[in-house]
Amino acid sequence: MTTIEQTLPTGTWQLDPVHSKAGFAVKHAGLSTFRGSFGDFTARLEDGVLTGAVKVESVEIPVDQLKAHLQGPDFFDAERHPEITFTTSEVAQDGERLTVKGDLTMRGVTLPAESTGTIAGPATYFDGNERIAVELQTVVDRTAYGIDWNAPIPSGGNALADDVTITVELQLVRPTEA
Repeated sequence: MTTIEQTLPTGTWQLDPVHSKAGFAVKHAGLSTFRGSFGDFTARLEDGVLTGAVKVESVEIPVDQLKAHLQGPDFFDAERHPEITFTTSEVAQDGERLTVKGDLTMRGVTLPAESTGTIAGPATYFDGNERIAVELQTVVDRTAYGIDWNAPIPSGGNALADDVTITVELQLVRPTEA
């Protein structure tokens, strides 16, 4: 089998928020996966450096009371830490496969994180702009970021797992030059 090495597209690529999403998933009660997303986030790929940020206040889940709890000091602490950010330090591409290493900052704690996923494109859209799609996933230990809240459940174990899966599905646009 031959491996084809490709390089990331150069130039500046900006987020198309309509065709992108950022979210998280955590095992709940040891039974099922609880999922949430963020409605307000940014991402940018500029000459091989991918950066992104989510606004903690934009966390989207179906229960307002739980949303308030997630934004409070037990979890994201939105008042003191309004954003979660990521900046790459290294991107490796092998065909459509990506490995992205960088720094993830949450609740004022910055730790190295490695994401894996895919890249597709570029493709020219109806408007004449080029687009690429980047999908990445990583698993982090939320307690390493100071998100320690938990509660024991009667059958044993805790309400929440420590490992949280973070996913982004980004469509990035390089506008045509006018």
